[in-house]
Amino acid sequence: MVLDFSHVMTGRYGQMILDGTVVTLELALGAWLLAMLIALVLVMIRLSNKRFAQLLVAAYVSYHRNVPTLIQLMMWYFAIPTLLPESLQMWVNEMNAEFLFSLVALGLCQAAYFSEDIRSGLRAIPAGQNEAARALGMGYLRAMWLVMLPQGIGNALPSVINHTVLLFKNTSLAMVIGVAELTYVTRDIENQTFRTFEAYVVATVGYLAFSLLLMGVGALLARRFQRAYAR
Repeated sequence: MVLDFSHVMTGRYGQMILDGTVVTLELALGAWLLAMLIALVLVMIRLSNKRFAQLLVAAYVSYHRNVPTLIQLMMWYFAIPTLLPESLQMWVNEMNAEFLFSLVALGLCQAAYFSEDIRSGLRAIPAGQNEAARALGMGYLRAMWLVMLPQGIGNALPSVINHTVLLFKNTSLAMVIGVAELTYVTRDIENQTFRTFEAYVVATVGYLAFSLLLMGVGALLARRFQRAYAR
């Protein structure tokens, strides 16, 4: 068979690839923002003196790190809606339920990884940093926000970037519930054109390019953090 990449990269199929890529990026960005917000809250709780709250966070992290992401995704899409009132189910369905539940599932799952990354980064900071901040009259939250978290995130940046790349790749799991992201449209194009090799090579190059870009940006940010706090 003669390879013809133009067949899957131009016209209607090229537009499908572009649209699928946009959905993938939107899903990854939305899930990342949700995950980072939740992760910061989890870290604050984990480092507090509230024992029961710490146990709840530990259980949350354990669940999301040990249950396959695909199962979590399907749980949110197929099982959780059955617990909602019918009126709320209808509202969710009108709001693109597949995309919404994928974003929530991926965000909640990734938050567990980000929280552990940041917690490890905070533990690497000398104890004197927090003591100095408290000696200057800062409360727990202010010291954490202004002094500890910036350094902790800097220490955790390599791990956070690795898990960000993992999150980006895991957006492909959303195809199982009908989200028209890059993998979904690639399979659709392959079914319509029978250009299996070309379709999946294009998708592979797309995922590889964005993953390498994320890793490059992460390496640049890590070097800037190191220089900033080495002064």
